[in-house]
Amino acid sequence: MKINKGNIFKNIDWLTVLLYAIMVAFGWMNIYAASIGDNDFSVLSLQSSQGKQMLWIGFSIVLIIFIFILNSKFYEDFSVIFYMISILSLVSLFIFGKEINGARSWFSLGSSTLQPSEFAKFATALALAKLMSDKLYDLSVFKNIVKTFALISIPVLLITLQPDPGSALVYLSLVFVLYREGLSVTYLFIGFLAIVLFILTLLLGSTYVTLISYTIMTLWFLYIRYYKGKSLKFEWLKISSTYVIVILYIFSTSYIYNNVFKQRHRDRFSLILGMKEDNMGIGYNTNQSILTIRSGGLSGKGFLKGDRTQGNFVPEQGTDYIFSTIGEEWGFIGTSLVVICYMIFILRIVYLAEDQKSKFSRIYGYSVASIFFFHFTINIGMVIGLMPTIGIPLPFFSYGGSSLWGFTILLFIFLKLDANKKNEW
Repeated sequence: MKINKGNIFKNIDWLTVLLYAIMVAFGWMNIYAASIGDNDFSVLSLQSSQGKQMLWIGFSIVLIIFIFILNSKFYEDFSVIFYMISILSLVSLFIFGKEINGARSWFSLGSSTLQPSEFAKFATALALAKLMSDKLYDLSVFKNIVKTFALISIPVLLITLQPDPGSALVYLSLVFVLYREGLSVTYLFIGFLAIVLFILTLLLGSTYVTLISYTIMTLWFLYIRYYKGKSLKFEWLKISSTYVIVILYIFSTSYIYNNVFKQRHRDRFSLILGMKEDNMGIGYNTNQSILTIRSGGLSGKGFLKGDRTQGNFVPEQGTDYIFSTIGEEWGFIGTSLVVICYMIFILRIVYLAEDQKSKFSRIYGYSVASIFFFHFTINIGMVIGLMPTIGIPLPFFSYGGSSLWGFTILLFIFLKLDANKKNEW
């Protein structure tokens, strides 16, 4: 293990650290506001949410110091090891995991739990950076594309089977990294079509969507053949394969939706797609969250003065719905400042990533930015009713040790790589 000598915080980007500290501190304040009505414990009591979160923040500082003690080359050299450990931990959940709310996503550690999927994010990002930074790696080669998507798909599959589709979707944000590194826009277009087919399958059913897809594809192939004048004589294998892949995808989507997803997941998709309305059932959380944010008005009701927050109107308000606490107590001004802070934070990471001298550091940096952007966008969209409730936290704000530590490690490994960029060529 390589240890740094001298000043371990040399060349660190203090602006990013400051933004991190602001979000963690403000996040703790809102966790305290969301949980104070649940108990009469003191601020630092380990029996309370705010006390536990404070302890986890303290451990995060220890993690940061440890990350900076190690030589930056350590993270590249051991990236595959990190990835293998994370995959093993995800597999172990099916044997030793604790089931909470229908998902076997946690290890039980006494009175606390640990969620491996939160740590698999930085491990997958490191492994992706290691794979793609190889001198012989070329993203235009189909074999390399398959390897890359396989690397990302393994944790996605394991997390989906828990089942925790919300956490699994986060890993798909890494596709933006591939686009930055030269992936053809064709693959992004295919991904977009896959999403459209998924939604249409839910709305119309497998049979209708198959007929519609086959009609459109047939007309397209005829257009190419007779109007573009291109010969399809040697393309029949590809054309036939396309038909087969589309029908397999449509029916597998239907199967996974009906047999892998839990009823609560199906209900949430039904709500967001307008297939049903249920403000007192599965849509209760989102409806109450919207009402709570709306009640904050322009400037909010003030810290610890949110009557809906103190009245526990929003379930899971300290975790997935923490943004509703901000909306009620700090108002439109407070929520806007949080959004601006996040935008500066993510753009700063992108700026630093683009400034890296090594390809490994650049790819990892873009992975970090993509993961944070996905969490930020989906969580806030979920809380205000624009996205389905898929149960992912708002980084540095939501209550939970696993998410705080996972995001802290994800970020500060990159800041360590960035601090060492002057020595990378």
